[in-house]
Amino acid sequence: MKLFKYLQVALESVTAHKMRAILTMLGIIIGVAAVLTTMGIGRGAAANITSRIESQGTNLLTIFPGASNSGGVAGASGSARTLTLGDARALQDKSLHPDVALVAPEYSGNMQLVHGSTNSQSNVVGVTTDYFPVRNLSIASGRLLTEEEIQNQSQVVVLGSNLAGDLFDGENPVGLTLRIGAQPFQVVGVLEESGGFGRTTPDDQAYVPIGLAQGLLFNAPRYRGDYTVSNIYVQGADSNTLEDAEQQIEMTLRMRHSLQADTDNDFSILNQASLLETASDITATLTIFLGSIGAISLLVGGIGIMNIMLVSVTERTREIGLRKAIGAQDTDILMQFLVEALVLCFLGGLVGVGLSFGLATLLAQFPAMPFSVVIESDSLALALGFSLLAGLVFGIYPAMRATQLDPIEALRTE
Repeated sequence: MKLFKYLQVALESVTAHKMRAILTMLGIIIGVAAVLTTMGIGRGAAANITSRIESQGTNLLTIFPGASNSGGVAGASGSARTLTLGDARALQDKSLHPDVALVAPEYSGNMQLVHGSTNSQSNVVGVTTDYFPVRNLSIASGRLLTEEEIQNQSQVVVLGSNLAGDLFDGENPVGLTLRIGAQPFQVVGVLEESGGFGRTTPDDQAYVPIGLAQGLLFNAPRYRGDYTVSNIYVQGADSNTLEDAEQQIEMTLRMRHSLQADTDNDFSILNQASLLETASDITATLTIFLGSIGAISLLVGGIGIMNIMLVSVTERTREIGLRKAIGAQDTDILMQFLVEALVLCFLGGLVGVGLSFGLATLLAQFPAMPFSVVIESDSLALALGFSLLAGLVFGIYPAMRATQLDPIEALRTE
């Protein structure tokens, strides 16, 4: 029951000095809003990066030609020609690769795409039918390439959403014709927007049968009797066995390329799961860093609470002396001022939470903002918890100062 009495006294003190209470809470309000907003930016960036990586395909392994460098990143795949269609066909053998679900080679290069008076220098990718499910690409209008068109090397093309918009200016291009280089191609489909990283995302690419790209469009070189490919994408049967699939692929390719035990791979394998894990670690560190910056504001706010509470103790010296004279214990005085500090911090924390949601809504209105600010329940609990901790830490000293006042000296104070 005493706690409710202390709470009532604290609220009466706050309402009696509204302007001072607002100015006192301002530091906590800004601190809580800064912590939540900065952590929300970090988490929003993390969610955005994760979704972009996942949009490239699930359970994905990417095989690049050429050895990796010391950082583990694929070397110059544009000049290295060590992967072939024969390698891709070999990886489709389920008896040797039980943890591999789909294999999708590609051969790509830049070409001029022209429709009417509009043209675009874009990346043209030769693919198989498995390429679209492996890369998690779905159709928005029209259809995807068929197996028959791949086999017959038909002059048909599927366009990424951005490329279709650039070339056809909002018109539905399905059934219309464009030129790739000097060759006419019929548009059979347009992909849904997928996003992604890099200079050439699926939204900005055109997709044609792989044999047509290797022969007619780019005159691809041969290696060990087969056409070379730019990359090979492999979808694992299960995310838990992706590392097993990677080992099976490495063993097969080393055998096919006749590599000795002491010879480095002439190819590189990028594991999507490892990339996601690395991105998650980086964004977690970023979130902690941003949250720490915001916590400095909370610390400053706590110092402001202590300063005002010390002023409050000085102003209420006679009140403290009177309460002690009529029998109030040191613990009563201590709890009175400590609860008042906690109430100020808690109210400031609540206002800071509201301000952070307002800032998140405001930032979402800016077109240049590539992701939303994500404020989650654990961030709310953390921010409010730290605001109360600030009240406890920075309110304890003024409260102890109040208990040390001599009642007789306090009553003499004017």
